[in-house]
Amino acid sequence: MNKLLIALICGAVSLNAFAAGDKANGEALAKKFNCASCHGADFKTPIDPSYPKLAGQYPDYLVHALTAYKRGGKSWGRNNPIMGGMAAPLSDKDMADIAAYISSLPGDLVQHR
Repeated sequence: MNKLLIALICGAVSLNAFAAGDKANGEALAKKFNCASCHGADFKTPIDPSYPKLAGQYPDYLVHALTAYKRGGKSWGRNNPIMGGMAAPLSDKDMADIAAYISSLPGDLVQHR
């Protein structure tokens, strides 16, 4: 019984570690896809005020947004040709890694208490 419980706990921990993403790979992917060219070198000073500040954003939100851009104009997608093209080649793991990296950056997004 104890071995089964330990196996279940280890499985849950390793699944959460995968879901959290790899920050180092996320940084490499963000550089490869030149995300900073629009969202700013620090990911909180975009080149256009209509572009979102990403540093410090929740990783699950970032994954959701990238997934929606990848879907494009299909149901429940975000219709933006630039981001659609940027998100199209990303795998689910790529999106999780990028989200892990960007969410780890210091940002000026605040929660009101």
